[in-house]
Amino acid sequence: MNTVKGKLYLIPTTLGDNNTLEVLPISVKQIIEQTDTYIVENEKTARRFIKKITPNKPQPSLNLFHLNKFTDASELPNFLSPCLNGTNIGLLSEAGCPGVADPGADIVKLAHQKNIKVVPLVGPSSILMAIMSSGMNGQNFTFNGYLPIDKGERKSEIKRLERLSFERNQSQIFIETPYRNNKMLEDLCHTLDKNTDIAVACDITLNTEFIKTQTANEWKKNIVDLHKRPTIFIIHKS
Repeated sequence: MNTVKGKLYLIPTTLGDNNTLEVLPISVKQIIEQTDTYIVENEKTARRFIKKITPNKPQPSLNLFHLNKFTDASELPNFLSPCLNGTNIGLLSEAGCPGVADPGADIVKLAHQKNIKVVPLVGPSSILMAIMSSGMNGQNFTFNGYLPIDKGERKSEIKRLERLSFERNQSQIFIETPYRNNKMLEDLCHTLDKNTDIAVACDITLNTEFIKTQTANEWKKNIVDLHKRPTIFIIHKS
């Protein structure tokens, strides 16, 4: 007799330490209440999130698989074994939506290969929330991840993205390690054309949320402290 396969739920998390049900629908809470097996980046933060959204859920009942940059690819099929045996699994990101700028994409791809139903749940994506609040081109944009650390390489990449933005009318999105955010904004201001727009979306969904779009020249006149604050940067040259 064939066992009905479990589902892989892509469970979004908050983008910071705020009230979960202010930014997550009740359906996320309901799925977590019903699910005991998870694939997570970090066990400590995953347990904290699960306890926060479902405080009565017994922690000893949780079965957690660890998926991060140190995970060997050969281990991934084992993570989905419970699904093949009829058990639902939740995939949790450290922040925001699983599979977007997140190692969870590898598990999602494997789930499709094994004909496991993938169910994305509604939640905040800092990338989409940044582009929708930037006033830039929401019909043509690219997420570029992290830019090079080397000063010369970074400058070349910023100029390349600016050129692509102009040639394709395409907004260019990227991120930086939070403690280097201030240096990133400084580099953008001094590398881009003075009329190129820069959007800064910081602490999205938090009480300290800051979102602003203005030209590189205007940013030079307005100091903002982004140190250790999760930030999305977007540039667009018209």
